[in-house]
Amino acid sequence: MNASFTGAVRTTVAGEELLLLPDRAVYWPSHATLLVADPHFGKAAAFRFAGLFVPPGTTAAALSRLSKLLVNTNAERIVFLGDFLHAAEGRSAQMFSAVAAWRRSHAAIGMTLVRGNHDRRAGDPPTELGIGVVDGPRVEGPFALAHHPAAVEGLYVLAGHIHPCVTVRGRGRGDRERLACFWFGAQVGVLPAFGEFTGCAEISPKDGDRVWVVAGSEVIANEGKSRRTG
Repeated sequence: MNASFTGAVRTTVAGEELLLLPDRAVYWPSHATLLVADPHFGKAAAFRFAGLFVPPGTTAAALSRLSKLLVNTNAERIVFLGDFLHAAEGRSAQMFSAVAAWRRSHAAIGMTLVRGNHDRRAGDPPTELGIGVVDGPRVEGPFALAHHPAAVEGLYVLAGHIHPCVTVRGRGRGDRERLACFWFGAQVGVLPAFGEFTGCAEISPKDGDRVWVVAGSEVIANEGKSRRTG
């Protein structure tokens, strides 16, 4: 991993070291694998198809972040934990052209998609992108790589789907913000959504769960909803 890459948190899960990255992804060093949940490519295009104004550039920004992560981690492959695509209405030529150009620039990187619920409605990525597509859970080492965060006996699940976040308080009265987070329970770990335009769901961690929030360029331990930042 590039020594200049800062803001990440190292943690051990199921005996394996994982790096929780500020760009809302996980790097698994022993397998040189980048884990990315819920990019939802084409979501902005789907909203525009429905007649809603959405700022352009979300796909380009997400692809740029992925490229940075590949450089900084020296990852040899990416596993997308579901919802690579958002909806059939978002399958625009412009979006796929951008993704195809990005894929060509990372031709040596292996890529696998573990299908999510949106993928089943939107369809698989075009075969020319060279992204393998499987149904989850996909067993690798001590992990079950999946989209839905459902426990699997004998394995630790790494998943996405719910776009977890927590509310934190700033120093000013009424200063609150919802921040995306990594949520690791006894049997299941949930990654934040990688996509910028995805929303999030407030979580209710149980005793013993570990939660880290993404605060700008840092991943920091969360001590509950009342945590102060800034």
